[in-house]
Amino acid sequence: MPIEPFTIRVDDAVLADLTARIRNTRWPDQIPGIGWDQGTDLDYLKPLLGYWADGFDWRAQERKLNGYQHFRVELDGVRIHFVHAKARHGDGIPLVLTHGWPSAFVELLDLVPLLTDPAGHGIDGPAFDLVLPSLPGYGCSERPARIGINYRYVAQLWHRMMGKLGYHRYGAGGGDFGAGVASYLALDYPDSVLAVHLSNLELYPYLGPGSAPLSLDEQRYVDDQDGWAASERGYSAIQSTKPQTLGYGLTDSPAGLAAWILEKWRTWTDSGGDLERRFTRDFLLTLVTLYWVTGTITPSMRDYWDNRWHPAPLGPDDFVDVPTGVAVFATEFAPEGKPPREWAERLYRVQRWTPMLAGGHFAPAEEPLLLARDIAGLFASLDR
Repeated sequence: MPIEPFTIRVDDAVLADLTARIRNTRWPDQIPGIGWDQGTDLDYLKPLLGYWADGFDWRAQERKLNGYQHFRVELDGVRIHFVHAKARHGDGIPLVLTHGWPSAFVELLDLVPLLTDPAGHGIDGPAFDLVLPSLPGYGCSERPARIGINYRYVAQLWHRMMGKLGYHRYGAGGGDFGAGVASYLALDYPDSVLAVHLSNLELYPYLGPGSAPLSLDEQRYVDDQDGWAASERGYSAIQSTKPQTLGYGLTDSPAGLAAWILEKWRTWTDSGGDLERRFTRDFLLTLVTLYWVTGTITPSMRDYWDNRWHPAPLGPDDFVDVPTGVAVFATEFAPEGKPPREWAERLYRVQRWTPMLAGGHFAPAEEPLLLARDIAGLFASLDR
């Protein structure tokens, strides 16, 4: 299959069914005054779903999304979706950026004008040819019907995709699962990857026999991450063990799907507990609707199962020996537990380390200008 243009178009019947399901939601009760302490707040979700049914205009959002250039290409027997945006002036540096969970390519779209035309937005640095793929099993990308679709496997797909586009030397970046994919691109194809930019540290470095003991700052960071996991990582436990069981409910109930996704967007972002202080309802519902109309919440959750039970483990000799930039956003998961630079340097040749005063886990949508400046700064520093 050659690379083919793609248009997002949802059947009217799918949208009508969605609206009917929202209006027929069977709501649970909630302890009065508890807010978000036990999960998604009923008093938040009810009016949001009312807007989803009667105010949200998917067709308008669909037209906005189709204002970008979308393509699909067959890789390993499945069709992979990506947005391709070339530099506005001259030759851009090829750069593949990858989202994570529970997200989609829409998280990255605010970076398009900033990185394809940095000078026009007051950014000092080179322009880029951006490739923004949807992970296998997310949105408009298919997922192979087998196990083992881990970071390393996706990195191999992305390397082939970049070659099909004529990009044999390129940069890579992303956050969450996307940071893991970018890291394996650099590990496995160091002659092709110019540099890596990460908006979080997805992979633990090798800590086995022969590794250096943890510093006090590193041990504090690990302890903080463990503390965060005790109260917040229940989603990961179920998605990495029984994603299929969870998928029945989330695929059948718009309310369940919205509650599952948006609770993470509230908790993991620099929102101060007010999700709509950071994001419009239309943005949030575009993301949730994309999962709904493509039926991809269950295959997306399989990332957790595959990377847990069929990982590509790092050994003592694994090291990302290409220039790496790390943007350390203010409320990335455990706000009190920022990773120390020496933790990252166990796995990466860190060339740029940028603490950020704002932003969280979904940095491209939260702080696109800060992120774009940091990406451009990394690549501007390269001796190419």
